[in-house]
Amino acid sequence: MAAAGAPDGMEEPGMDTEAETVATEAPVRPLNCMEAETAAGAAAEDSCAARGILQLAPAQPPGDPGAQASVSNGEDAGGGAARELVDLKIIWNKTKHDVKFPLDSTGSELKQKIHSITGLPPAMQKVMYKGLVPEDKTLREIKVTSGAKIMVVGSTINDVLAVNTPKDAAQQDAKAEENKKEPLCRQKQHRKVLDKGKPEDVMPSVKGAQERLPSVPLSGMYNKSGGKVRLTFKLEQDQLWIGTKERTEKLPMGSIKNVVSEPIEGHEDYHMMAFQLGPTEASYYWVYWVPTQYVDAIKDTVLGKWQYF
Repeated sequence: MAAAGAPDGMEEPGMDTEAETVATEAPVRPLNCMEAETAAGAAAEDSCAARGILQLAPAQPPGDPGAQASVSNGEDAGGGAARELVDLKIIWNKTKHDVKFPLDSTGSELKQKIHSITGLPPAMQKVMYKGLVPEDKTLREIKVTSGAKIMVVGSTINDVLAVNTPKDAAQQDAKAEENKKEPLCRQKQHRKVLDKGKPEDVMPSVKGAQERLPSVPLSGMYNKSGGKVRLTFKLEQDQLWIGTKERTEKLPMGSIKNVVSEPIEGHEDYHMMAFQLGPTEASYYWVYWVPTQYVDAIKDTVLGKWQYF
């Protein structure tokens, strides 16, 4: 029994020395801790507690995934510090946006970035840099350089609605205004001619009928000064001859920009008609008492829709 106790007595000094060493070097040995607690009592217990704390937080091995994950998350939070960025000037709707963007991002990812800046949906974007930017290629592949100007074309849904709705409303307002507009034959500039009454030698009219142009000039009508005028359609020369007592003006059909007409109130079988010879209404050449059956044929002939019969 004495022999069995001798090793215990011999180990105790060693354990005290080990406990002191552990306090400084912090080896992870749970069994030595228990032996030190038996031999040294309360003093060793304090040392064991200190070593126990060290055991709860062991150093991570170099290859531990947790340590690597924490480093990776730190890089992601920093916006991908390892990725090469390029300075871009994104121009849309006459507004310039300066952004930094990863050079190895695709055109599709660039569209998402543009969406976040402008609100323009990717599907409605046309992104151009030396041509249309492909969605499946990176900015590096299409050789985008720092300071590059990226042009964006497209409208937001709200922009489209804002444009279309007023346009429809404007068309309706214009139509309503036209309906309210005073008839041409009541306007002062035309009344002074129409008040002279229907010319006695004017060609007869056929109300509700449509006829092709006659082979003879349309005659017996008035112009805006109240003088007699005749219209001759030279189809073989593609010309309209407007003749008065003083002169005959020969006009190429292509030089006449428009033809307008309106029935004369109280004499709906006759029209007043204007040939637009220039860019504004001031260039209208007015002719009064045009037989209604020839109105459509005159418009089609002058505007290039006539046909040989």
